[in-house]
Amino acid sequence: MNQGQLKKEFTKKDVTRMRNLITGKSGDKTQIQTGYEKKQEDHKEGDVWQDSSGKSWTINNGIKRTATKMNNLKKLVVIPLCCPKCSKHMKINDLNKKMYATQGMCFDCVVEKEHQIRISGNWESYASQQMTANKNESLKDFEQALESWYKEKDDFFTENGDMENWSTGDKKKAYKEIKEKIEELKNIKL
Repeated sequence: MNQGQLKKEFTKKDVTRMRNLITGKSGDKTQIQTGYEKKQEDHKEGDVWQDSSGKSWTINNGIKRTATKMNNLKKLVVIPLCCPKCSKHMKINDLNKKMYATQGMCFDCVVEKEHQIRISGNWESYASQQMTANKNESLKDFEQALESWYKEKDDFFTENGDMENWSTGDKKKAYKEIKEKIEELKNIKL
């Protein structure tokens, strides 16, 4: 086999499908079928729908894909090639990862945005707002950990079949006190 030859030939259907994707006609058919015909639903880019089995689907860049619960998480974790704000190439480094996850733009755009805020004289308000938001997110995480701890069982069985109680002190009282303290902290503005 020559170095420039393909291992597999493209069928007419493959070529038509690629042509449709390139020209933006992703919904067009690539072949004619006779006999049973399913009810045809037209979906556009970004639509999300469910089929008869309950599976969710979406169209992304002209390609029909399954829509999972993790799609929104993927958008936060996966960094795009270019910054959505300035359209410059985004290098994959710690600064861009952190800024894209929190601000939705590259590190350079965040620096420029904060520079403009300083020039306008609104830095104190902006910094206070950012620190309060960070505090509230940390308290939310702590509150979830507290709920998890409170719901845990304190009784465990050993290998010998004996039941041991690992609780130390009044769990309800500690839970209530910590919950009240969290509510106090939520009301503090930084």
